[in-house]
Amino acid sequence: MTPEELRAFCLSFNAVVEDFPFSPGVSVFKVLGKMFALSSLDERPLTVNLKCDPEDAVRLRGEHEGLIAPGYHMNKRHWNTVTVDGELPDRLVRELIEDSYDLVVSGLPRADRLRLDRP
Repeated sequence: MTPEELRAFCLSFNAVVEDFPFSPGVSVFKVLGKMFALSSLDERPLTVNLKCDPEDAVRLRGEHEGLIAPGYHMNKRHWNTVTVDGELPDRLVRELIEDSYDLVVSGLPRADRLRLDRP
């Protein structure tokens, strides 16, 4: 997955915006103001921080040691840093991004979730 593909996939979800609250080189992808992905798209290797269910986070780190690690500069219980350099299948990376988005959306107030479901 290229940086452009990562950005496009993150932006493909409903109500997502890209923001730069930390520095111009750090893309933060948010749904209704809540972050679900963070990446320095110009860094190599390309990595993305993603929100994750705590039990899944630990399992994924064990299954993909060296490619999925506790979230860098994040709450390590709820965030993973995923290396997107081609060793992990793009399909898995997309699933992890979608899971992160869904997890954040599930924590939004009911009115906001209903608003997201409207076309």
